[in-house]
Amino acid sequence: MAHTREEKLAALSRVLDVLERLRVECRWDREQTTESRTTTIEEAHELSDAILAGDSEEIKKELGDLLLHIVFYSQIAQEEERYDLADVAHALCDKLIFRHPHVYGDTQAD
Repeated sequence: MAHTREEKLAALSRVLDVLERLRVECRWDREQTTESRTTTIEEAHELSDAILAGDSEEIKKELGDLLLHIVFYSQIAQEEERYDLADVAHALCDKLIFRHPHVYGDTQAD
């Protein structure tokens, strides 16, 4: 089922709202640091396993787990005034545009 762009943005906004609240109201989440979030690689392996198994429901769950890590790291960095999720997203866009001059520039690709 495809959601509208507005629904997707609302869902991501909800993730940010939930995590921001947890960082304030949950002692465990508040105490997390970039260094204490050590299961990112495990989550990536679990996603890989789900992809290889072709299990859509598990893939969706594991993608959510990885998204949590991305948002969590970004939230911690924001609190430390280093960068935030918008900076991460802009860096990704810049990289994708740079790697695709045949789409965003004058280069022709075969």
